[in-house]
Amino acid sequence: MRPESLYEIHTDDVDVDSPVLVHALSGFLDAGGARQLAVSHLLATHENQTIATFDIDALYDYRARRPRMVFDTDHYESLEYPELLLSLVRDERDQGFLLLHGPEPDFAWRAFTDSVVQIAERFGVRRSLGMNAIPWPAPHTRPVGVTAHSTDPSLVSGRPTFVGAIEVPGHLAGGIELALGAAGHEAMGFAAHVPHYLTQVEFPRASIALLNEVAAAGDLSFDLTALAVQAQVSDREIDEQLTVSPENAQAVRDLEAQYDAIVRGADVALQLATDGSLPSGEDLAEQFQEFLRELDDKGRSE
Repeated sequence: MRPESLYEIHTDDVDVDSPVLVHALSGFLDAGGARQLAVSHLLATHENQTIATFDIDALYDYRARRPRMVFDTDHYESLEYPELLLSLVRDERDQGFLLLHGPEPDFAWRAFTDSVVQIAERFGVRRSLGMNAIPWPAPHTRPVGVTAHSTDPSLVSGRPTFVGAIEVPGHLAGGIELALGAAGHEAMGFAAHVPHYLTQVEFPRASIALLNEVAAAGDLSFDLTALAVQAQVSDREIDEQLTVSPENAQAVRDLEAQYDAIVRGADVALQLATDGSLPSGEDLAEQFQEFLRELDDKGRSE
């Protein structure tokens, strides 16, 4: 498959010199919905236009990720096909940047990354920035940590590192970074650390952390007011759940102690107790989800 057959450019009239390319493909590596929340916020609060579309039929497995369909009484009302788009977005200073967003492709990965390289060269992209979010054994009461990586070590020099060489499942965020780096382009990425017990619920503070990193690395300026309000509501709901569960509250206090010890430079391993005295991340997540479902049910009944 030829890379250029995967996408269609709708306009070359992009009045931006050497733009930044931000890529955020939904699906894998999106703990707490942080990446999707960040994309939704950018598109809802900043001027944007679609400048290219990808051939979703060539890239997406509809049977593995069935799109939403509505049946109403005696007929099918609608079918929401997914879209993989390249948008031109303007920040608070009217500085334009490119945003690649939509579902991570299931097929044609090499052709897709070649397409991204072609697009980057067509529009003179100076740097690419990827957003991800990963589960992390840290409490929600502390600042959100971020792992930064780049094809150019100088771009992340001096930042803390959290792991050495490890094998991870392949994903296109990493594939895009590798392909752009191999083609001689600056490519960076950021992974927000989402408390492992909150991976299945929305955690807006991680989205704010990602957008702050993108803004700094891309010399961009975002209005994060609405997202900050979402984060305040989220934090309040999480704290309310903790007050009714002594076990969960104790687990978070233990995580806080471990986090604070590491920040102080103590020789303490960042791991949960293995003697079974603390709820697992899955147990905490299930209880938080049940709490949020109850809030939703209450809201529907009022």
